[in-house]
Amino acid sequence: MVICPHPENIAPGQRLKYEQYFSDWRKHGYEITISPFFSERMQSILYSPKRKPEKIYWVLRAYLKRFITAFTLKKYDLVYIFLWVTPFGYPMMERLYLAMNPNMVYDIDDAIFMKAQSVMNRSMDFIRGRSKPFFLMKKAKHVIACTPFLTEVAATYNEAVTDISSTINTETYLPVNSYSNDHKLVLGWSGSHSTSQFLYLLKDALLELNALHPFKLLVMGDASFNIEGLDVEAIPWSVEKEVPTLQRFDIGLYPLPMDNQWVLGKSGLKALQYMAVGLPVVATAIGANYRIIENGRSGFLVKTKEEWIAALLTLMNDPQLRKKIGIAARENVEAGYSIHANAPIYLSIINGACKK
Repeated sequence: MVICPHPENIAPGQRLKYEQYFSDWRKHGYEITISPFFSERMQSILYSPKRKPEKIYWVLRAYLKRFITAFTLKKYDLVYIFLWVTPFGYPMMERLYLAMNPNMVYDIDDAIFMKAQSVMNRSMDFIRGRSKPFFLMKKAKHVIACTPFLTEVAATYNEAVTDISSTINTETYLPVNSYSNDHKLVLGWSGSHSTSQFLYLLKDALLELNALHPFKLLVMGDASFNIEGLDVEAIPWSVEKEVPTLQRFDIGLYPLPMDNQWVLGKSGLKALQYMAVGLPVVATAIGANYRIIENGRSGFLVKTKEEWIAALLTLMNDPQLRKKIGIAARENVEAGYSIHANAPIYLSIINGACKK
């Protein structure tokens, strides 16, 4: 039984983490039941600032569904929990689930035990269940983390911890870039409504850069994104358009705030997606980005506005450098961050937990 927040094949944190290993698990004899907290309807209105009565209805219904599901857990060999069982309050539902079936693997891919960084989610921070991850880390047969920081935190609660980054299916994420300057270059970013605030951190740098070398800014995941004075194309995310849109980028952008520990829980997923399609990436020099990107070889790690502008301008002016770095980035993903490289690790954790 997989207990997760979102329906299958929707949320990047799930799609590019454990979900893409389902076929391998099934191939090795496992039957998988998926139990998301959010219904498809709730998922469709999740980021809407309105519809509060409807949201309350779906949350209450989800809690009832979770309670009923608890009494089915005994028939499963393993319960795989991603992030939490329910999002709010103390770990009461988590305690119930562990009482029903203590054979549990816990997967955490974000520092959800810290205060919310999203402006859209901060209003709910006072009831957010930030103690739940610690309880689940302590009780799990095995903990799967995705960054050195999360691994270090988990290791204080559990001896069985494995660091597995978000990973990429390199058979579908394929490089197609021509690495030429025969068109208006596209600087790209992929994310969601809740993370696009970090792209706005580059507003001044991008405006100055555009005055030196005009470009198109392609944003996927927040169709309302705009910076006045830039050529912006902002489109909603869809699973069908995800890879083709990434393949339109010439350079990938991955900005993060420098002043909060919360970013240490980010696995660098956006950077890995860009790198998998052979793009040079410019990213904030913080957290897991240091292990994903070798500065100057498979991307650029920067901190200041001046460094952002310099790195981007260098790449924009030199198509052969974009090609060289893009090829190295792709090779890095294939070697350490592909599903082929990590499938045996996941399977060994599942097998080991089922035998306990």
